[in-house]
Amino acid sequence: MNKAANGHGPRAAKLQVEGLTKIYGGRPEEALRLLANGKTSKEILATTQQVAAVSNVSFSVEQGEIFTIMGLSGSGKSTLVRCLNRLIEPSAGSVRIDGQDLLAGSPAQLRSVRRSKIAMVFQNFALLPHKSVAENVEFGLMLRGEPPAARREKALRSLAQVGLSDWAHRYPDNLSGGMKQRVGLARALASDPDILLMDEPFSALDPLIRSDLQEELLRLQREIRKTIIFITHDFHEAVRLSDRLAVMRDGAFVQVGTAHDIVLRPVDDYVATFARELDRSRMLCAGDLAYKRVPIVGAEMPVAATHNRLISEGQVHAVVVDADRRPLGYVSLRDVEAAQAGEPASAVADVRREPVLSTAATAPLSGLFGLLGGRAPLVVIDEAGKAQGAVDASDVLQQLHLVTQQERPDLPDHTPPGSAMPGRER
Repeated sequence: MNKAANGHGPRAAKLQVEGLTKIYGGRPEEALRLLANGKTSKEILATTQQVAAVSNVSFSVEQGEIFTIMGLSGSGKSTLVRCLNRLIEPSAGSVRIDGQDLLAGSPAQLRSVRRSKIAMVFQNFALLPHKSVAENVEFGLMLRGEPPAARREKALRSLAQVGLSDWAHRYPDNLSGGMKQRVGLARALASDPDILLMDEPFSALDPLIRSDLQEELLRLQREIRKTIIFITHDFHEAVRLSDRLAVMRDGAFVQVGTAHDIVLRPVDDYVATFARELDRSRMLCAGDLAYKRVPIVGAEMPVAATHNRLISEGQVHAVVVDADRRPLGYVSLRDVEAAQAGEPASAVADVRREPVLSTAATAPLSGLFGLLGGRAPLVVIDEAGKAQGAVDASDVLQQLHLVTQQERPDLPDHTPPGSAMPGRER
């Protein structure tokens, strides 16, 4: 998943879309009325022969975010992205960039937005064969009326960003497919737009080239921090690139969220079909396993009270924290029982074990195994360093077992009824 745009605190919404709809047919008003009454695109087609290619779609995208729209062919995703810059004229709704509604603006205002705030990268490259690479990149700047020297400087800078400086004076027929797509990306970047619309830009490329360009896009995004609307039918690509993604079907959004949410918590079978393409265990993070049932106790809690809590909650470990909920260590049930049998200890801090290992809630499950070699729990902390819960080896094994059973229900479950997974120390 893309982490380039993740930061602390909320970001401003760069793009806001409300009720965006596109109807194909001679009677769009009738179709819009039926949509307003809750009819689906399939019902509208059967009743009116009008095609609701995009049906009342609303979403917002923050500054610097990669927002991916994915779905099967015919789901409406390419129509939607072309409605955002009015290459396709919407039938209803609003598209606001920095608060300015593109659908309410004049033709002159629309041209200004297209030339300065929004650019598009196409699947089929759309290069002019009779112009050099540099001339293709500066073509939009020429339409904008920039002088030759200024536009050539910007074109060369954009080509350097995508690693094609040495190809500036070549022609498109000298380039591979991946290089042509880099030229298309450089052309979009040359105008320094706020928003990049990318309509399946890598789908026509070989898998290895495609993977390289995905990595290149993430590298560029760390530098340029553009707002990107990315269209794809490839769920793996969506997961790799997105800060958030939307799954589309029949012209409407079915689910919007992070890749983590969509893979682990799909809203219906349609979304789950995409999610099954991935190894769900790779999407799991420490925070998903940080069970709240693991007691978190203050350093000043009496030993007897800690013992009673462990017994009442059926737990064998407790995480000891300071007044700010930062982990200081841990105790086991055996520790507090020994303390009660021997010299009295007034507070659990007196019998805690150190050091305590901790990990971020966002740490991938695959990275936890090296930290779970001992019997001590692994404390899961948030961004402020505060304890959220704990995991141990048995938690990880149980979760992997559940994932395997969900992904391969044909496999037999060999776990004896009522048995516990190994690894818990009393």
